[in-house]
Amino acid sequence: MNRYRPRTLVLELVMAAAALVVAFPVYILVNLAVRSPSDTSSPIRPTTSPTLDNFSQAWKQGALGGALANSLLVTSVSVVVVLAVSSLAAYPLARITARWSRATYLLIMLGLVLPFQLASLPLYHTMRDLQLLGSPWALILFHCGLQVPFTVFLYTGFLRAMPRDFEDAARIDGCTPLQGFRHVVLPMLKPITVTALVLNTVAVWNDFFTPLLYLSGSAQQTMPVAIAGFVGQYVTDWNLIFAALVISIVPVLAIYLALQRSIINGFAGGLRG
Repeated sequence: MNRYRPRTLVLELVMAAAALVVAFPVYILVNLAVRSPSDTSSPIRPTTSPTLDNFSQAWKQGALGGALANSLLVTSVSVVVVLAVSSLAAYPLARITARWSRATYLLIMLGLVLPFQLASLPLYHTMRDLQLLGSPWALILFHCGLQVPFTVFLYTGFLRAMPRDFEDAARIDGCTPLQGFRHVVLPMLKPITVTALVLNTVAVWNDFFTPLLYLSGSAQQTMPVAIAGFVGQYVTDWNLIFAALVISIVPVLAIYLALQRSIINGFAGGLRG
């Protein structure tokens, strides 16, 4: 039977302090989001007369409905394509030991070394020639190319640590490599798939530079760009900004709460792998 030791107390205090550090910015965010603009007291002081008018005003003034729809479209399509392409690409790279496989893997990993800003101008001209400027599909195409190297890196490392016994058994039973991947390997990739899903979703959802570049001058915008529109040269309404930030967090938070158990198990399994 485990006893309650001083070390346990210290660990609990450390965890409580860490929880407070994480929760404090969230408290400031919500506290200012529901505060009246006329209240100019300290952000730390709890709001005495909370109001939800900031959310409606932010929704209307920032056209957050269209921005939210664009962010959901770009994020969902980009992440699905990235996961599908990366898992299919990583499988032969991890299983085939030929020289071309290693050379191809190193070529893909160059995408992790070279900053995408180096190709901003050529990519902009390419999107212009494809007549995709001002369209969310330009962002989808960009993020699919940007996130694939990192996701291939995750999948390849996980596949190399995974035993081949089940795949060999599937081939003996007559499965083709593609059938073996679909029915045997893909279900075993759930831990790393959930990890890659979370990392890619956060990266695409929070991206600000790319929408600002490719959607500039059009009515289309994403949530980060729409929120930045509340910041003016002379006047900045921080209450509306914090309300818009809360609205932006809600979809991601809802997805996390719905998939909380799978996400935690996925991170744990991915780290073990």
